[in-house]
Amino acid sequence: MTARRPTALIADDEPLLRKALTRMLAQAWPELDVVAQARNGREAVELFEAQKPDICFLDVHMPGMSGVEAARLIGRRAHLVFVTAYDRYAVQAFDEGALDYLVKPLEPARLADTVSRLQERLRAAQPVSNTEALLEQLVARLDKDAAAPAPLRWIHASVGQALRLIPVDEIDFLRSDEKYTLIAWRGDAGKPGEALIRTPLRELVEQLDAEHFVQVHRAVVVNLRAISHITRSLNETAQIHLKGREEVLPVSRSYLHLFRQM
Repeated sequence: MTARRPTALIADDEPLLRKALTRMLAQAWPELDVVAQARNGREAVELFEAQKPDICFLDVHMPGMSGVEAARLIGRRAHLVFVTAYDRYAVQAFDEGALDYLVKPLEPARLADTVSRLQERLRAAQPVSNTEALLEQLVARLDKDAAAPAPLRWIHASVGQALRLIPVDEIDFLRSDEKYTLIAWRGDAGKPGEALIRTPLRELVEQLDAEHFVQVHRAVVVNLRAISHITRSLNETAQIHLKGREEVLPVSRSYLHLFRQM
């Protein structure tokens, strides 16, 4: 008697990512049949009810019903794997082993590990973990994030006689300068540029993406992606050296904990 092939559902609102995951699964697990593909959480639940797959790959963020909300409705009837753009609130739970996850962009090595764990669970007829409480926490966090304002993406600044629209992603650092805030960014062709704006640094900090911008001194905020290296001083402070810039930024004692691993 031929053993039944395992089946899977993939839910992601981006067609290219659905296609990429399907292709990578075909290579990592040829015996797996992807029996359904959904564009959102609601469609994922409908297709799950129709197909009853063994495994569901669910994108965390999808329009309408999220992958986490879809997982709550699917419950313990399938093994769940979340696909995430490395959400801070979710990764801690994932790393504790309560849920499995894949990070965008998808990596073959990580997928191979996930496939190995899923194969072992299916071979051992291991029951799906009870993750209801954790899913409730993730849904609550999703709702909170949805209500929060989006991070600042552009800053208007006067540069000479022109009004410049500066992409926040191109900013290396911001520094309080008496009544103004100095914006240091990568201009045309990566050439460093600077501008002064009247918005206080404390107001800008609240609008910046905390994943990339951190305050390192009462008067300085730096883009983590712009850092070349950090040197520590004997007086429990440090200096930040930037990529392609001569400026050295101070790290005060109260912010030194951000760089304990250096």
